[in-house]
Amino acid sequence: MTKGQLTNNFHIDEFRCNDKKKTPVPPKYVLNVLLLAHNLQALRTYLNAPISINSGYRTWHYNKYIVKGASKSKHLTAQAADIVVKGYTSVEVKTAIEYLISVGKMTEGGVGLYNTFTHFDVRGTKARW
Repeated sequence: MTKGQLTNNFHIDEFRCNDKKKTPVPPKYVLNVLLLAHNLQALRTYLNAPISINSGYRTWHYNKYIVKGASKSKHLTAQAADIVVKGYTSVEVKTAIEYLISVGKMTEGGVGLYNTFTHFDVRGTKARW
């Protein structure tokens, strides 16, 4: 794989912060984003559809700006992504993630359902919203 390529379909640059600087994932969080990318690769393979990362890693300042201070956000440690899967609704994506978790193909974590995207994180414990 090329430098920065985390899986067949995910590159570390896709997880950069959406701030004005496009801040990259800090080196101390690379293992977190690698685990996240491997989980998203399992989802991509299962659904056989491209996944867009709306939001991956977030700096503390950017996270506070967009979510008004969710201080324990898994985005802060590159353990979370807000995603859209081409051709699937957010409900269908959430259902697929929960199925893949139940059969051991994805890590247990946070799954959040929103109107236009689905949140997934690799916190290691079950959280749903």
